[in-house]
Amino acid sequence: MCGIVGAIGQRDVSPILVEGLKRLEYRGYDSAGVALLTEDNKIARIRRIGKVKELEKELTENSQGQIGIAHTRWATHGKPTETNAHPHICNDTIALVHNGIIENHEELREKQTKQGFRFTSETDTEVIVHQVCHYVNKGKDLFASVIAAAKELEGAYALGVLSIKEPDVLVAARKGSPLLIGVGVGEYFIASDAAALIPVTQQFIILSDGDIAKITRQGVTIVDVDGNIVERDIHTSELKADSADRGEYRHYMLKEIHEQPTALSDCLEGRISRNRVLEEAFGHNAHEVFDKVQGVEIVACGTSYHAGLVGKYWLESIANIPCSVEVASEFRYRKPVVRNNSLIITLSQSGETADTLAALQEAKQLGFGSSLAICNVPESSIVRESDLVLMTRAGPEIGVASTKAFTTQLACLMLVVLVLGRRHGLSEEVEERIVKELTSLPRKAEEALMLNDAIKEMSERFSDKHNALFLGRGAQYPVAMEGALKLKEISYIHAEAYPAGELKHGPLALVDEDMPVVAVASNNELLEKLKSNLQEVSARGGKLFVFADNSVSLNQGPDIEIIRVADIDDSIAPIIYTIPLQLLSYHVAVLKGTDVDQPRNLAKSVTVE
Repeated sequence: MCGIVGAIGQRDVSPILVEGLKRLEYRGYDSAGVALLTEDNKIARIRRIGKVKELEKELTENSQGQIGIAHTRWATHGKPTETNAHPHICNDTIALVHNGIIENHEELREKQTKQGFRFTSETDTEVIVHQVCHYVNKGKDLFASVIAAAKELEGAYALGVLSIKEPDVLVAARKGSPLLIGVGVGEYFIASDAAALIPVTQQFIILSDGDIAKITRQGVTIVDVDGNIVERDIHTSELKADSADRGEYRHYMLKEIHEQPTALSDCLEGRISRNRVLEEAFGHNAHEVFDKVQGVEIVACGTSYHAGLVGKYWLESIANIPCSVEVASEFRYRKPVVRNNSLIITLSQSGETADTLAALQEAKQLGFGSSLAICNVPESSIVRESDLVLMTRAGPEIGVASTKAFTTQLACLMLVVLVLGRRHGLSEEVEERIVKELTSLPRKAEEALMLNDAIKEMSERFSDKHNALFLGRGAQYPVAMEGALKLKEISYIHAEAYPAGELKHGPLALVDEDMPVVAVASNNELLEKLKSNLQEVSARGGKLFVFADNSVSLNQGPDIEIIRVADIDDSIAPIIYTIPLQLLSYHVAVLKGTDVDQPRNLAKSVTVE
């Protein structure tokens, strides 16, 4: 989603702003802009459609300053045009950048038009800068004006604001959209993501919802939602400056696919001892929370939702605990029946997914029970609002199409399954067996990556296709869903997934020689059923592409292409079978020439509804 970077210091901050925007490119955007206060106390603004590099080309000696704000925009209100790009300016006096959505913008726009303000864009953001300007015109200072304007905004926002009338002040505000302050020596920064500022600081103040901050070179003053001056702790980020580099890989996505053995190893490190899962890894009060759990409610979006569906199979079949999984945007707008002693599990790569965060807040208000966040970003909102936390430790994931975040979420879910299963009849012998399988994940992932060349060759059969079907049974059905999502996300091929047993209830009508059918055939109790489903495809002239266990008795033929995956215990098979499907979608996208890391219309961190 949109990205914010800002800085106030004793040097030209324009390179810091541009580098910060580059480090936020993974979030998805369609335009970029920067505004700086120049030496002659004027606002120098540059905005461009497209990539940050187009903006960088326009920066000159006339666009330098010691205080500035910058933004990457993902269009919500108004088309991606230069006039709609941020920063927005009022009366050549105040400049502002904004993430989020202002729900009452039409009402404010009508009011401000009557007051004489002139609008130059179609965005909801412009009403914010005019409202701030309105209070500055009434004699308030910039900080007080932002506080007053914020009270009249409905919706979500993260703001960075500067004014020529107070050239030594940068104001930041946050409600429902992430924003943090980077702490330097005699200089401060703001950003919507810590990754933007890692080259200049690893010290961060995380603003709470409703906070508004006045930032000068001498320090930071923060008021909370009630207007009280508050102190916020300084946190040290574990991110490294080179963590977002592609290295030897052509795309971030390919790099992140190949990082999965290490990510899985890091995910499990320190959480297993003597073939048992350590409950302390979830938090100091985990034992007390888990003792009360009688059911699980998982809420998530996109790829994380698919991880939750795998978790449901595991929780019910291994831990003997009832589990519901819902798309977060649906959960928050219906009237769910409250089940006492439920554990609410939220899955989110960024920890800022707007619908998932809102669903968590709704569940807590309704009294569902305790909450557990499985997340990749320790400073995130979902993590801070949850009772228990299990970090995936996947490291920065830049590619929009999630890969290592998904497999580490699955690994974390299995840890949850085992600790809850202990309380519902899971034997020590079964837990020990599954833990041993978990510890083999890094090696199994490396073996799956060795299939890359064969999958690259297979991908050539997809490059001219427009549709594809993915099939799976049991816990492999959500894996098929994830495979279909990856293919459509980055190659723009329409792809759908079905439980293989559903073929004859509709999807079989689509099967012909132009419809590739991808099947996940791990060796489990549903294998024979799946093989019958595959025969239905072959009988209709369909072309099958099967990822199968070595022990599965399927024969290669003119209508069936098989890639053999190393023998894997059924308990962890969904984690490993995901990797070949990631590679397939990647190589198809490369052949089709799409933007693999930043596919059209999509954003990495979806912080609006």
